[in-house]
Amino acid sequence: MEREPWLNLFMLAILCPLIAGAPSSNLCSDENLSISGGNFSLSKDGSLVRYSCSEGYYPTIKIRRCNKGRWTPLPKKKRPECKKITCPDPRGFENGEVYPYSPKHFVNDTTHYSCHSGYTFRGSGTRVCQLNGKWSGSTPICGRNSDHCPDPGTPAGATRTGHIFNIDDKVTYSCGSALTLIGSKERVCQDDGQWSGTEPECYADFTYDTPEEASEGFSSSLKSNLELSQQHEGTDQYGKKIQVDKGGKLDIYIALDVSDSIEEDEFEKAKEVIKTLIEKISYYEVSPNYEILIFATDVHRIVSMRDFKSGQGNNLLKILEKLDNYKYENKGDRSGTNIAQAYRKISESIQIEQMTNKEDFMKTQHIVIMFSDGQANMGGSPKIPVDQIKNLVIQNNPAREDKLELYVFGMGDDVNAEDINDLKTDRGNEKFFFKLQSIEELKETFDNMIDEGTSVSLCGLYRDYDDGSAERRQYPWLAKISVTRNNGKISNCMGSLVTSTFILTAAHCFKFGDIPEKITVDIGSNVRGTKVKQYIPHPRYNLKAKEKMGIPEYYEFDVALIQLDKPVIMGLDLRPICIPCTKETSGALRLSDREGTCRKHQDVLMSAETVNAAFMTDRKKKIEQKFIKIKQGKWRDACVQDAKKAKGITAEKAEDIVTNNFLCSGGTEPTRDDIACKGDSGGASFVVPGNRMVQVGIISWGVEDLCANDPRASSKDHSRDYHTSLFSGEVRSFLKDYLGNGTLGTPLTFL
Repeated sequence: MEREPWLNLFMLAILCPLIAGAPSSNLCSDENLSISGGNFSLSKDGSLVRYSCSEGYYPTIKIRRCNKGRWTPLPKKKRPECKKITCPDPRGFENGEVYPYSPKHFVNDTTHYSCHSGYTFRGSGTRVCQLNGKWSGSTPICGRNSDHCPDPGTPAGATRTGHIFNIDDKVTYSCGSALTLIGSKERVCQDDGQWSGTEPECYADFTYDTPEEASEGFSSSLKSNLELSQQHEGTDQYGKKIQVDKGGKLDIYIALDVSDSIEEDEFEKAKEVIKTLIEKISYYEVSPNYEILIFATDVHRIVSMRDFKSGQGNNLLKILEKLDNYKYENKGDRSGTNIAQAYRKISESIQIEQMTNKEDFMKTQHIVIMFSDGQANMGGSPKIPVDQIKNLVIQNNPAREDKLELYVFGMGDDVNAEDINDLKTDRGNEKFFFKLQSIEELKETFDNMIDEGTSVSLCGLYRDYDDGSAERRQYPWLAKISVTRNNGKISNCMGSLVTSTFILTAAHCFKFGDIPEKITVDIGSNVRGTKVKQYIPHPRYNLKAKEKMGIPEYYEFDVALIQLDKPVIMGLDLRPICIPCTKETSGALRLSDREGTCRKHQDVLMSAETVNAAFMTDRKKKIEQKFIKIKQGKWRDACVQDAKKAKGITAEKAEDIVTNNFLCSGGTEPTRDDIACKGDSGGASFVVPGNRMVQVGIISWGVEDLCANDPRASSKDHSRDYHTSLFSGEVRSFLKDYLGNGTLGTPLTFL
């Protein structure tokens, strides 16, 4: 989903590492507190008992609290025990078989999945039950892919209603007994062939995310938003130095719970977490404003947003010093957990910002990040002030829904996942809920975040400016290539920047005798005339390979790389496009390491029978974006058959002309596509999942040149364009040899 210009970021970090409850009491007996198969420990003041088990087991009761001389929950006749961790029942899997059958699946149990005849498999064919109570890999799905949206599947432990997947059709989910649904309870098939919301998961009381999972999911989304803010800031700030203009573009609210259930050492760790988060954000070239709050029964501001913006408190080092100086005992005896009041204070600050500068406020993106166990013992439901924040930002305007993102980190021994699920965003297949076991794992989550000092080179980021003032930032990867021949004629092609050292283009842009000195690459006004070290065509590209078969020009493996003489310096106007089957693109698609496979990339990017895609052209001496639909499934055969209508081709079998190493676009069905022209060859055919551009093909050749007489031409019934597919195994292997080579510039990590 595209972002509006002039992004601001509102972040709420409410840290409640442990359940926050009533004031402590020493009047409870320490008898009859043991657990079968495990251990227990008492807090320093004797008001709280925690149970623990060995690896692979969970306690039936995690925590008890002393309240007016009685333990809550009360000891039962059967004392607490340690039970084996299980994973949710996978038998909701439809249109296929799951084996082996078992009423329960324990840690290290493996399941296998296959489809009935006529169904296509997506997801993980083999899954392993993990220590955190979750299955490895991604949800297996057997679908026909005949509807507008792909089959959304049924996650383990869930049941689904709805089996028709056309525009506006809905599916609803629920989880089995003793499981909590996290994600979207209802999803809608949208015009773009994608499902609304996020895939649901079924969490047991003992289910957790790992710090690696949380770090990947959170930092990927955070980086995208900060990068987009950075593009519009135009500042030259680096490292930990943060300078803020009045009414700056990035507002961060952080609130820390210091109620009695948080021990003093945990409070110090929580402060370190805040500092780590701020440090990670400060690596970006952005200008954040901060408000930091500490709360228990009451809310205390370390610094307010108004003070920060007015210049009274905008020295970040001094603010962090104030945070350090706030001691555990400063909170006093008022030790309740008033999460709702913390939200209300932040809502009030947001409202003040709205009143102070309404124009800036309307251009602001608001992100709420909550760290909480989701349980409050005073102040009412946190959902009420959260809804107030939603009303302030979205203002009953569906077009503004992407202006608010709410993340939730749940931590500790007694996370109320069901309550937390109501406080987060459900959108765009991103993950907005993370459940961690402890404050230590929260710290590890932020420590694992990728070093944002290298974020300027993140692939696929762009900005769709309306005013044209920064046009290059709409396509910062675009390369225009000119080759001067021995006879003085100039041949033009397009290409795409894929690393700081390499341009990706078509092999047919070059002929025997072309030399690097005669190749000019234009990748923006600041780096025109970039020198070329060499061009490298795919070793299997052979224009005359099938001449005897009635194919005078054969374009399979029509791919080449241009190696620049020196790496270019990335900036706001110069960034690489993403290419599939790389770890860098997994980050752009917000896929974890386990999900980040080439097959998963293809599922995410190419799931529909007609895939919305685009390419760039400058046929009218102005860069423009053209729109196409890549034909798959029932649409592909007609698209391929039209290759036989190309001038000079006499081959009988279309499959000899257009193999599976090509993507196909053009024609008038189901809609009329834009058509590529000769000068567009070598350019990127790309899709835009979310706010990143991912190249899936290279413009290679077409059935007919319709642009010779009319540069504004669109497709006819039979006019088709063929694109070298970047999902081709032999194309990927070629790219990996060069783009994955660490001795040839900054390498990509291929999957």
